[in-house]
Amino acid sequence: MSSPPAASTIGSHAVTHAATQTKGATVDHAATMRNTYERISKGNVAGFGDLVADDFVEHQGAGGPGFPPTKEGTLEFFRTLLAAFPDWRMSVEDLIAGGDKTVARVTVTGTHKGEFMGVPPNGTRVEFQLVDIMRFDGAGLVCEHWGVADMLSLLQQLGAVPAGPPA
Repeated sequence: MSSPPAASTIGSHAVTHAATQTKGATVDHAATMRNTYERISKGNVAGFGDLVADDFVEHQGAGGPGFPPTKEGTLEFFRTLLAAFPDWRMSVEDLIAGGDKTVARVTVTGTHKGEFMGVPPNGTRVEFQLVDIMRFDGAGLVCEHWGVADMLSLLQQLGAVPAGPPA
């Protein structure tokens, strides 16, 4: 009989750690998920790619038209994103792990210094929320991703969409 997963906290939130046994080593999916955000926040897209399986599938659409739902498409999306927001930071607010999946609620901040989705740079500091689900393969690599980002809030902050309630 196995013991229940280890638990810890992020801020005041409980976290259950899911892990995979790989060649005698245990891979902590919660730590790997957190590491993906840390690497992206440091601008280390190649390092982020090291945590992603070659057969990765992006179910969110990898940022829109022109980015295939593959590992390379996702890496290119983050290169483009970091060119538009060079100080992009992803801070984990909540993280829940179970089995081969992890879920995180993340606060994103950055300053708009390059074109993004056709919007010219305007120096605006943005902050918005996203929720990600990552699934891990037997090697402990991210093999699938689903996510929802508050794009309305982001585009309103950039001035691309009017703010406020609908007319």
